[in-house]
Amino acid sequence: MMYSLVFYVPETHAEAVKSAVFAAGAGQVGDYEQVCWQVKGEGQFRPTEQAQPFIGQPGVLEKVPEYRIEMVVLAEYKAAVVSALKQSHPYEEVAYHLIQVEC
Repeated sequence: MMYSLVFYVPETHAEAVKSAVFAAGAGQVGDYEQVCWQVKGEGQFRPTEQAQPFIGQPGVLEKVPEYRIEMVVLAEYKAAVVSALKQSHPYEEVAYHLIQVEC
């Protein structure tokens, strides 16, 4: 079983987060490793008063240069990869999703 992992990360932390999830087993396709697709865009969010944001202030709309990064993850690495993503990502709430794929 394989998954597609998609996550969003501020431009300043993209390489560090990718390195962490690659080290945990993500991004392996056949004889290739550290395989991903990424596109730069703009993320938007407004932290609530209870939030402790890495960027911005509670109650204020923030727009941040971010990357959308996609890579495959074998089922056996799923838990380790998600843990590495959450531990290496600077945001309090990490925006990501896993989609089961057929290959």
